[in-house]
Amino acid sequence: MKPFTLLYYIVSVALYVIALPLIIYLSFKQKYKKSIPSRFFLVNNSSFDKEDAIWFHVCSLGEARALKPILDILQDRDVLITTITQTGQSEAKKYNADVRYLPYEMFLPFWMKKQKLLIVLEAEFWYLLFAVAHAKGTKVVLLNARISDKSVKKYLQFAWFYKKMLGNVEIIYAQSEVDKNRFIALGAKRIKVIGNIKLAGKISHTKEYAKPDTELIVAGSTHEGEEKSVLAAFVEYIAENSAKLIIVPRHPERFESVYQLMLECGKNNSLSISKLSENVNFETDMILVDMMGELNNVYNISDIAILGGAFKADVGGHNPLEPAFFGCKIITGKHFFHQKELFKYVHHVQYVEKNEIYKALEYAKQLPPSMVEETINLEPIIKKILEN
Repeated sequence: MKPFTLLYYIVSVALYVIALPLIIYLSFKQKYKKSIPSRFFLVNNSSFDKEDAIWFHVCSLGEARALKPILDILQDRDVLITTITQTGQSEAKKYNADVRYLPYEMFLPFWMKKQKLLIVLEAEFWYLLFAVAHAKGTKVVLLNARISDKSVKKYLQFAWFYKKMLGNVEIIYAQSEVDKNRFIALGAKRIKVIGNIKLAGKISHTKEYAKPDTELIVAGSTHEGEEKSVLAAFVEYIAENSAKLIIVPRHPERFESVYQLMLECGKNNSLSISKLSENVNFETDMILVDMMGELNNVYNISDIAILGGAFKADVGGHNPLEPAFFGCKIITGKHFFHQKELFKYVHHVQYVEKNEIYKALEYAKQLPPSMVEETINLEPIIKKILEN
């Protein structure tokens, strides 16, 4: 082990010991009850049985979904997938692949086996993941790589560190020229711009709900604090318009707390409320989607999509391709830094502050549905994978 790698490993062990009480505490929370025991204590998370396979590492749900068009082509290959989050894990298990959680870094030297290729998506930059893979003879590729506007200053401040990390990477497939230049500034060498692979994903719905005979507004992938703003805007909007509101929280552990917000709003404004699991007819004024995998089904019948995750400064927005595909008029916040490349391809989007949602709903009457006009060529990526 090289001196710097050894020092980094020692620091990772020290941080683990210091953070252990917090790790144990968080492991009891619903959101982390599977991921933390697996990642930090290796519970039901043994090493992959296979060697010399193609290994993909993703963080969460969106990145796991983005793999589909590539994995459809690699059906006859041995594929491994690691994830960070529970939602990412659930999505990854839908594929014909061996799936694990990525262990905390200090376990990696003992947990990892040599594979043909390690393909890491987006901004999952773990020093020991890259260093150990390279040391074991695994080629490391960054796919859909990006450095957001919000993060670039931090990366540049530690450019010496990222130069060491990226020295273990064989090639970087960046989302944009801007990302390419940022990687060059960090000392990366082989970089190709291919666009965002999420453009290659097939978007579909699984159920055909009957559309209510009124305007339907969906607030999709919302985070804490955003629902209050959406509810306030909706109440103001329906004072002069006929409409129904569907709310789809990003995280399932928030279903109940969001429902309580909706009940309070309904009580104060004489509006009827229901949960989708109890009423699939969309008869009430407001509906909470309290089941996973329903967002596209709801987009399919909606007129306007208020896309969450961008009304707060710390989330970075969510994928706009799905509501655009279903012809929704998209309203979102101004903090969409993680999805900047995707929004570049989507037309007729309103970017507003959370206190401007009502005005955006009114203005949407003048706009055509949002739409996507771009595609991506996956051939260079597939060629790179198949040559190994």
